[in-house]
Amino acid sequence: MKLFTDNSQIIKDSNTVVTIGTFDGVHLGHQKILAETAAKAKEYGGRNFLITFDPHPRTVVSENYKMKLLTTTKEKIELLEKFGIQNTFVVKFTKEFAELSSEDFVREIICKKIGAKHLVIGYDHKFGKDRAGDFHTLSELGEKYDFDVSMVPPVELDGEIISSTLIRRNLLAGKIRKANKMLGREYSLVGKVVKGSMRGRTLGFPTANLEIEDEEKLIPSNGVYVAKVRFAGKIKFGLLNIGFRPTFEDDDQLFIEVHIFDFQEDIYNFELKIEFLEYLRPEIKFGSKEELIAQIEKDKEEAMEFVSNLVN
Repeated sequence: MKLFTDNSQIIKDSNTVVTIGTFDGVHLGHQKILAETAAKAKEYGGRNFLITFDPHPRTVVSENYKMKLLTTTKEKIELLEKFGIQNTFVVKFTKEFAELSSEDFVREIICKKIGAKHLVIGYDHKFGKDRAGDFHTLSELGEKYDFDVSMVPPVELDGEIISSTLIRRNLLAGKIRKANKMLGREYSLVGKVVKGSMRGRTLGFPTANLEIEDEEKLIPSNGVYVAKVRFAGKIKFGLLNIGFRPTFEDDDQLFIEVHIFDFQEDIYNFELKIEFLEYLRPEIKFGSKEELIAQIEKDKEEAMEFVSNLVN
């Protein structure tokens, strides 16, 4: 896939199918848009082109708005390529850019810089200053600037329309399976293994302590999870804990640590990708170290049974 961060790098081709959006999460609803974009381009014998934004527009247009992302820009680009996108233009979203009208955006970027034969958008897509542009606006602009527009309907799961907002809500409620179904894959975090307090080792359950690479990445609900762990070309399974270690610690530092099953190697400074498979229980403050150890043993037994059923 070709990646553009400056529109001066783009070569205009009027036989292009374009789609626009934030695409945070690249969930099943987004994937339907991507599939339609790729299919239209193939039908026309042309290229496909996706326009997305960094940072997330809401963090720019809404003062003090805190947005936790399902996918970092790096993760999003990797996923877009997987789903058949040939060209991606990452627009640096600024307050100045937010002032661009919907027609100016279409004329100057989509038509003059990229070229467009057809535009594919999601059912709820809004764009331009004050989000004034929508399907109706694009249809009128299409007639003016000579391109067609199609709208992709929403995708539902269990009677709910899949959205990035709904997936965030499920992740923060510990509803991992539901979030994963909506994403069409396991939700994941990427982090570097850093030195910890060695607390897990003293309990008999050594852990790799993770430092997440992007502070804007959404961290799911505190608690204990079954996880798949990828690093250095290897795939392992483990018990993941997100929380404040209330049995031992008395501060507000959040810890993300994983006990990898049947593994003893030194992996400090390695990059790990953690994929969330199942939520086991919330974080608990235990009365003693012995109570905590007993619970971890139960968690591990449950997690290993889950993994056994998964791989068999």
